[in-house]
Amino acid sequence: MAKITLKGNVINTLGELPKVGQLAPDFELVKNDLSKVSLKDFSGKRLLLNIFPSIDTGICAASVREFNKQAASIEKTSVLCVSRDLPFAQARFCGAEGLQNVITLSDFATGNFGKNYNLEIQEGALSNLHSRAVIVLDETGKVIYNEQVPEITQEPNYQAALKALM
Repeated sequence: MAKITLKGNVINTLGELPKVGQLAPDFELVKNDLSKVSLKDFSGKRLLLNIFPSIDTGICAASVREFNKQAASIEKTSVLCVSRDLPFAQARFCGAEGLQNVITLSDFATGNFGKNYNLEIQEGALSNLHSRAVIVLDETGKVIYNEQVPEITQEPNYQAALKALM
């Protein structure tokens, strides 16, 4: 188990994020139109996985906005914003905010993404949601950067994640 905090209170996730140098686990997530997408659907692209508990919280929303702004100029890269929110909530948020440079994906159907990436929170108020993390994959699906944000109420290190894509 990995230990993170929520407002200073220690909580556990399933374990450690996929390590730099290893291939990322495949996934099946739900797009806003309720179709399914997997890792292989992004073959040949670099991916920035912005993972968070819920798009309806301030810090989660801020990370989606920031990566949307920063991703606009990065070639052959997709930013995937992943949470257990319903696809309808994700679509509503991005539509209201005018965000077009990120792809929101939901793990609401099975929670397997959170389990396979060891992100699932194990106890407390956010139990079963995803912890805040950023994982960057190269064109082959290999992890080239990861950050498990130690305090859920903190934003990720945007610059370090973006630097990994350069």
